[in-house]
Amino acid sequence: MDKEKEVSGKLEWRVNVPDGTSRVLVPESELGHKAWLLWLKGLFYRPISKIWRFLDKSWNLGVAEPKKVIHGAKVGLALLIVSIFYYNRNLYDGVGGYATWAIMTVVVVFESNVGATLSKCINRATGTFLAGSLALGVQWIACKSGETFKPIIIGISVFILASAATFSRFIPSVKTRFDYGAMIFILTFSMVAVSGYQNQVEKLYKIASQRFSTVAVGISLCMIISMLFCPVWAGSELHNLIVRNLEKLADSLEGSVAEYFNDDKTVLGNEEDPSIRIEGYKCVLNSKATEDVMANFAIWEPAHGLFNFRHPWKQYLMIGASMRNCAYCIEALNSCVNSKIQAPDYLKKHFTNACMILSSNSSEVLRELANTMKTMTKSSKIDFLVEEINLAVLELQDSLKSVPNSPIEPTVTTLKAPNPNDANREPIAKTVIPSIMDISPLACFVYLLIEVVARIEGIIEAVDQLASLAEFKLAMVEKSKQKKPTNKPNSDIQDHETMKAPQKV
Repeated sequence: MDKEKEVSGKLEWRVNVPDGTSRVLVPESELGHKAWLLWLKGLFYRPISKIWRFLDKSWNLGVAEPKKVIHGAKVGLALLIVSIFYYNRNLYDGVGGYATWAIMTVVVVFESNVGATLSKCINRATGTFLAGSLALGVQWIACKSGETFKPIIIGISVFILASAATFSRFIPSVKTRFDYGAMIFILTFSMVAVSGYQNQVEKLYKIASQRFSTVAVGISLCMIISMLFCPVWAGSELHNLIVRNLEKLADSLEGSVAEYFNDDKTVLGNEEDPSIRIEGYKCVLNSKATEDVMANFAIWEPAHGLFNFRHPWKQYLMIGASMRNCAYCIEALNSCVNSKIQAPDYLKKHFTNACMILSSNSSEVLRELANTMKTMTKSSKIDFLVEEINLAVLELQDSLKSVPNSPIEPTVTTLKAPNPNDANREPIAKTVIPSIMDISPLACFVYLLIEVVARIEGIIEAVDQLASLAEFKLAMVEKSKQKKPTNKPNSDIQDHETMKAPQKV
């Protein structure tokens, strides 16, 4: 039943529903008005909110990685300087109105690091010069051959050289370093050779020289700004990446072993979250492409910082390959940590000390290698740390052999006493040899840990070879800081240090 009420000067319609209540009927005009307001609000609010989120993400990216902001400013500075050719009439006429080529060169060539910029600059300059020279030579030969053979010679030359240059881009050695130069060669030769068909050789030479001069201006500006204003060296980035990966590998190894033997999952050391350092090996596994690109760009860079002109950048790839070989084994080690099938606690307790010592010594070796690369000095204690690893491996192997002969899984049984006096007898301990199903998960973990140590030796050899090729200096032992605080004679200090050495071994 419909009811009609007048509330505050407005007519209100209500309808009774089966549950005993009544609902207000809203006119269609009012519903349309509200829908229109909501649509209008969404029309302005959604774009504004998206723009605000975009600006917020951009700001956070700039704060997190200021190098990208600096790169944008450097590109803007290069374009500002090149645009002077348009503002100055004399410069504009001097390049024959081809100032656009300088702007295109800056936009295409300028990269985020010095090595990539130099690579593209040299490739573009070489490709442009060779293509322009060959095009002028082909044009001269075609003009001397007469109007009949001129298009034939130009067409055949374009076909042969373009096909050869395109095929060369599939050669691995050319593709890694000269792919951009080959592409520029094809583009420039085709444009100059074809466009010069209707022009004389002298006019074509003037056009080619003007275009090459504008390209040279753009290349020079990119090289100067890239190297002088807040330079980002690809070699330094590669060096720091390898150092960080070594440290992450050490944290991942130590964290995986600690997680495996840590039943209550407590946080060890100063780590905020153990899972972060355990998954550090994933960064090592995913860094191959970055290492290859950086090593390719670092070859083009001049001497800078601690790196000479012919620094062995390819050796960094060998170190990266050795680290990934070790990281694969740590990944398998981590799968044992997350496995649902675990060894009994009494077996884990038997191996805890030996495994923790081995992982700690192995992580210390990796950190020492990272410090060796960071300071570019040969470590004086790496041999001692390797000896400690070998001793820890022998101790772990002895622990593995002694498992069947140790008292394992004590089970207490009480004999049924025939009289009240026998009820006070002490329980009898029973030793049980662990089954193959109990010891298999732990044995797998132990052998993987030993395999990790074996693969760490490959990293040591790769770093040692880098130290020899790059001529790392010997680390200076700082003794002056340790002498001053004590008032003991020198003989007492030497005796004290001599007593410490056997204890450490």
